[in-house]
Amino acid sequence: MNTAPPPWSALTGKRVLDLSRLLPGPYATSMLADLGADVIKVEDPAGGDPLRVAPPLFVPLNRNKRSIALDLRTDDGRETFLRLARTADAVVESFRPGVLDALGLGFDTLHGTNPRLVLCSLTGYGQTGPYAARPGHELNFLGLSGFFAVPGRLDGAIVRPGVRIGDMAGAMHAALALTAVLSGSGEGQHLDVSLSDSITAWCSLFALPLRDIEDPLAAGLVQGDNDVFTTADARLLSLATFEDKFWHRLRTALAPEFPALDTPAYDRRADRTAAGDRVHDLLRQVFAAREFDWWQARLTEIDAPWAPVLTRSADLLTHPHTTARALFETPDARTSTPQARFPVAFGAGLDTFRRPAPALGEHSQDLLDELDELDRPH
Repeated sequence: MNTAPPPWSALTGKRVLDLSRLLPGPYATSMLADLGADVIKVEDPAGGDPLRVAPPLFVPLNRNKRSIALDLRTDDGRETFLRLARTADAVVESFRPGVLDALGLGFDTLHGTNPRLVLCSLTGYGQTGPYAARPGHELNFLGLSGFFAVPGRLDGAIVRPGVRIGDMAGAMHAALALTAVLSGSGEGQHLDVSLSDSITAWCSLFALPLRDIEDPLAAGLVQGDNDVFTTADARLLSLATFEDKFWHRLRTALAPEFPALDTPAYDRRADRTAAGDRVHDLLRQVFAAREFDWWQARLTEIDAPWAPVLTRSADLLTHPHTTARALFETPDARTSTPQARFPVAFGAGLDTFRRPAPALGEHSQDLLDELDELDRPH
């Protein structure tokens, strides 16, 4: 396995100490590690990251990292961590506000140890504000974000997404902010990343324009022709004829088989939106009249904006588009669960799977030897 980081990356040569655990922090640092940063996962010797009990999640979130086991509640553990901090460019932590200070490892201490060090604190609600000290998880952040103020269905039903987007948004903002700072002047600072703020910022783009609208369903965000439909053989497809040209092409091409589509009544976006229920009902009947394979051929032929709806995760691995893009590999023998590569194709090349996720403390001795070597007079 090639363990060399990409030579073209601004993150190559940057060292990040990762005190975070579970999902958001490790996802943020996994992106940095994929792109070349030397991420050292600092774990409690008594079990390490709790997500280790779930290898299918732990393994992809912690590839390309090294692990050192340190008990930060002890003098020796803190001393070793501060020695590491002198060699590092950033520290990422996900404790509640005040915990790192209580350990004697807060920003002032870290900055005094290494003035160029960046501390990224990734918390539920941020370092300040009335919610700062509260516990929280992804659904709490979604609830506070305005996510549920934006209708996603014609019937207005509130549905929680299965993917933990409330965690992932904050992780991506943390990774972006760290990349910006680590590519900059080298000035140390404290980054206060709130998972709640991050997902709220995403949702505000859609929620705030609705602030003076009594019925959000009347705002036009939900359209009857942008939805999921069921075919005659009970399979699902998505249609998104948002633009008028796509609707006109669809209804004129299909009118010979489906005369109900032979009407200009809905040719403008505003008209289709206003008649959302009627348009949706019309399309529901149309798609229910043919089997999926017929629709696959016909919709592709007329260049309609459609896609199959994958409801079985195994289909991700066999779909011709993901296979053509070589999106998935199974690089770690400890779990049979495939992993997605870093989802950007770099012209200069990037080997995502350079190093498997580390065992707890796997690199402790190597890292201690490195520190000893740095401390020796030369």
